[in-house]
Amino acid sequence: MILRAIREGLGRIIMAVDYLTRPKPMEREAQEQGAVDTAAAELSLYQFQACPFCVKTRRAMHRLNVSIPLRDIRQSADHRKDLMEGGGSTKVPCLRIEEGSETRWMYESNDIIRYLEERFV
Repeated sequence: MILRAIREGLGRIIMAVDYLTRPKPMEREAQEQGAVDTAAAELSLYQFQACPFCVKTRRAMHRLNVSIPLRDIRQSADHRKDLMEGGGSTKVPCLRIEEGSETRWMYESNDIIRYLEERFV
């Protein structure tokens, strides 16, 4: 019980610091941003709100101005089930990448950020 309270408190601190120090988003021409938004619709990020590695990944998304739907697996049993069945683990963050008829699951915040930077910069 005490450990849960500490974890919850630290999570709120992490989210507050993230909000206060969030980087400025990349600026693009409207047509280019539209193309980014269309491409980002093929992605979804499975995450926890206060997970430090998820915060790191969301900060990169914000900096790159890429709006990827978030799937919080603590808030939704369906998202947790989808992640387990598709990715094989409930480890977060995990980026679901739809490529035509194939789906890839990418774990590890550094790999996800590298992928986003290569695709959206």
